[in-house]
Amino acid sequence: MNQTPEDRRPLAQSRRQGAADTPLDVIILGAGTAGLAAAREVRKRTERFVLINDGPWGTTCARVGCMPSKLLIEAANAFHRRHSFDAFGIRGADALKVDLPAVLHRVRALRDQFVDATVRSTDGFGEHCIAGRGRLVAPDRVEVDGRRYQARRIVLATGSRPVVPAAWQSFGDRILTTDTLFEQHTLAPRIGIVGLGPIGIELAQALARLGLSVVGFGSSRTLAGITDEAVDAMLREALQQEFALHTGSSAELSEGRQGIEIRNGKVHAVVDQVIAALGRRPDLAGLGLEALGIPLDARGMPPVDPATMRIGDLPVFLAGDANGRAALLHEAADEGHIAGINAAGPDIRCFRRRTPLAIVFCEPNVAIIGKRWSQLDASRTRTGEASFARQGRARVAQRNHGLLRVYADAASARLLGAELVAPAGEHLAHLIALAIERELTVHELLRTPFYHPVLEEGLRTALRTLAAQFPATGDSDLAACEGFRSEALD
Repeated sequence: MNQTPEDRRPLAQSRRQGAADTPLDVIILGAGTAGLAAAREVRKRTERFVLINDGPWGTTCARVGCMPSKLLIEAANAFHRRHSFDAFGIRGADALKVDLPAVLHRVRALRDQFVDATVRSTDGFGEHCIAGRGRLVAPDRVEVDGRRYQARRIVLATGSRPVVPAAWQSFGDRILTTDTLFEQHTLAPRIGIVGLGPIGIELAQALARLGLSVVGFGSSRTLAGITDEAVDAMLREALQQEFALHTGSSAELSEGRQGIEIRNGKVHAVVDQVIAALGRRPDLAGLGLEALGIPLDARGMPPVDPATMRIGDLPVFLAGDANGRAALLHEAADEGHIAGINAAGPDIRCFRRRTPLAIVFCEPNVAIIGKRWSQLDASRTRTGEASFARQGRARVAQRNHGLLRVYADAASARLLGAELVAPAGEHLAHLIALAIERELTVHELLRTPFYHPVLEEGLRTALRTLAAQFPATGDSDLAACEGFRSEALD
């Protein structure tokens, strides 16, 4: 971007004079993952920008999402391992107990370190930062606490907030969300989880493993975002051994004599606290989207191009959780990156998005990579699968529960996607995502080495069942040859 010496005047002076006198190049609303990613790209190209943030600075992931939830999950899994001690010849597991206040204290302590590191990443922005709730008054103007700022382009990255039905407000602090759960110094013994998507499944299992009585309710017929019924059945089988779960209809809450009553059709449960895990809604209230002068959809959302993050043909970009596309850190970072480049650059550039990847950190892990089963035409798709029930490395580790289903194009044998519930599935997921990103065929991925004994051999098993459904690519394919049909070798 070409700038005159006058354009390069210190931003502090620009802000004192007001936007009408010295328009900025970019205004960014929101200092979460997407907003910070956008700010980094903008600053490479111009110093004439402001980063406006309402409320705590830092990312949803570090403060209330990815990191504190994984801290809770790690503690829960560490305690849960006692159930396999006897099989390994280790005695005395019954003497172990959970100090829940200590567990939650560690969650907050490490969480605060992650948040502090995130907030420190804004230190270098100095006077570029403005605290306050920004509101659009035009496609090129934002108002903050009665003061207006004008910019050539605007990035909206205001994040999201947990969904809590208005009718539940009467239960007060007995209703928890991820925004409040990790602030608790202890938890009541009976917990209800409403919403069995990725967040609900992770929290339900973790709290059950920490010794609480947990019951889960989900309106969806399947769990954790899975669309392949065989994979869903495998996950359900595993989770039902640890906590009660009920799916297929909406849950209703009411005040009872002994606690909060939850009903889901014919099912009835009484709990002390309820965790609302109904997802997160874009935080757009009061943002002034109506000032853009374009129609909004039924959810109050404007049209956004995922390749540019641009709203219609306006000089405004909507990135991260705020656009409701995919509430995942790596997606928010990518979208902020795209929005920042386009907001500060001379031209609008289109970017090819990464292969979709979603992981749920329950045990066994759930992962959905590339195309979901529900997005595919079964008549044009071939499927390979592998069970981990008798997989050698899985049995050695007492983690032999899971199912991997891999999908390939029937015409080209190119890998399209996968859904899985598997031990260490997070690592399998990245391997499959890489193969899809590189547009590999079943046979090409089979030609790569698989060490023995590793859990990744489960992927080789699934690929072999797929390869058998396609014409041979030569008279020798070492990795695709039949296995020994021995769990100690395959």
